[in-house]
Amino acid sequence: MERRNTFGKEEHLCGKTTVDELYKVGESFFLYPFRVVYQKVGQEPVPVQCLVNAPKRKFKHAVDRNRLKRLMREAYRKNKHKLSDKMESENATMHIAFSYASDKIESQAFVEKRMIQALSKIVKSADGNGKGEEQ
Repeated sequence: MERRNTFGKEEHLCGKTTVDELYKVGESFFLYPFRVVYQKVGQEPVPVQCLVNAPKRKFKHAVDRNRLKRLMREAYRKNKHKLSDKMESENATMHIAFSYASDKIESQAFVEKRMIQALSKIVKSADGNGKGEEQ
């Protein structure tokens, strides 16, 4: 079967209670320029649901925030298959939030490289007991 690199609406993490729970009980780590919060939850229709955000406090102009979110979504969309394959094999769902934590807009290549590293770290922690032991 051909794999399509899409990021459809069903893969977007939304809903106040779901997001609040993720930030409350999820595991987190920092990998410049991202702060990543993730939580393994029970079976849902989609293996991975993702949220991206850029802070208004650091980027006053909406055009800058939108560009950052677009960069993060693109990097995630192209590399999510590593994590989604893992979650499909476990019949589980992962909720993830990527928050941009830097003060400057990085290049697409750098953002994509760091997104790959972040997803790899999440996959490794999912292999363990659900906790992120490695730093």
